[in-house]
Amino acid sequence: MESATLNNDKSARYLSLDVLRGLTVAFMIIVNSSATSSYSQLKHAVWNGFTLTDLVFPTFLFVVGNAMSFTMQKYNKNDQGSFLIKVFKRTVIIYLIGIFLNAYPFFTIADNHYVLIDFGTIRLVGVLGRIAICYCIVSLIIYYGGPIVAYIISGIALLTYWWILYQLGDQPDPYGLTSNAVSKFDLLILGTNHIWHGEGVPFDPEGLLSTLPAIANVTAGYFVGRYIQSIPVSKSTILRLVTAGVVLVSVAALWDQVLPINKKIWTSSYVLLTVGLDLLIIAILLYVIEIVKVKRGLMFFEVFGRNPLALYVLSYLIIKLFYYIQVDGGNAKDWIYRSAFEPLADPPNASLLFSLSIMMTVWLVGYFMNKRKLYIKV
Repeated sequence: MESATLNNDKSARYLSLDVLRGLTVAFMIIVNSSATSSYSQLKHAVWNGFTLTDLVFPTFLFVVGNAMSFTMQKYNKNDQGSFLIKVFKRTVIIYLIGIFLNAYPFFTIADNHYVLIDFGTIRLVGVLGRIAICYCIVSLIIYYGGPIVAYIISGIALLTYWWILYQLGDQPDPYGLTSNAVSKFDLLILGTNHIWHGEGVPFDPEGLLSTLPAIANVTAGYFVGRYIQSIPVSKSTILRLVTAGVVLVSVAALWDQVLPINKKIWTSSYVLLTVGLDLLIIAILLYVIEIVKVKRGLMFFEVFGRNPLALYVLSYLIIKLFYYIQVDGGNAKDWIYRSAFEPLADPPNASLLFSLSIMMTVWLVGYFMNKRKLYIKV
């Protein structure tokens, strides 16, 4: 009887993390497919500041850490060879998938003609690149140093990154778009041809230097995953998560007075804010799922949570391809939006409906994959 209770308890915890992962992927797809007329909360903050969209990527890193809290238990020091092979293999695969997405669909449009891209100018970093690097670093730290060392290194990384930004950025505004140390470092290491230009200048929001503080998001997810597994979930457990979340959000708000909360340069105050919010979200999910015992409707998010990488990649392929299919002098995404969704509602709601349609298309693929128990993992 005790064994059955433990198994059910563990299953519920997996469910909570699956739902969090699924929520993150679903919202990421909605954000990535939004039209320019979407709600402000479905867009990133222009520079300093915070929107719901700015929570998506750090939460993805947080759930990577959650998953690691389960998988890292399989390894001990006697498994060093298999551990290193697994970590480096997974890192390389995820990173290369990111490079593939950056290059896809391998052509561009010039003078109304399709031409092959210049493979010497492919962006070398990005969302999956950051996930790969953070996963690799945190895995090695935890395996060789243990949780306490990982905790200390994350704290040092946040403080060191703040020092780097302030000391190496251009005064009087070391955190500005053209004056921050992130741009300088990435330009020096990667060069202007291999980073993003979406801000109008060579600057990459998923560059190398700003990955340093992001390891704290993964580490936090790991600790929360371990904590959830280590004790029975009760109201007092959830209260501790809520308290920690409120404390981190409060510290972030205070730190924001001297170090702006900024997703694009991934400031340390931004890390504390997003980890704090993730703690509050997981606390709510645990309360709803384990205390109130609400299970109805959660399968929707489980579908995304059980194939997160595959469904994220699929959504990216669909959305990006739409931009390169020419229809009526524009791209297919704009044509579908104007033809099918703009007549249905005002611009923000029409954009939301369009995004939901993309998200539901991907969900259907995930649903059939789940029905067939097809789970793609690296």
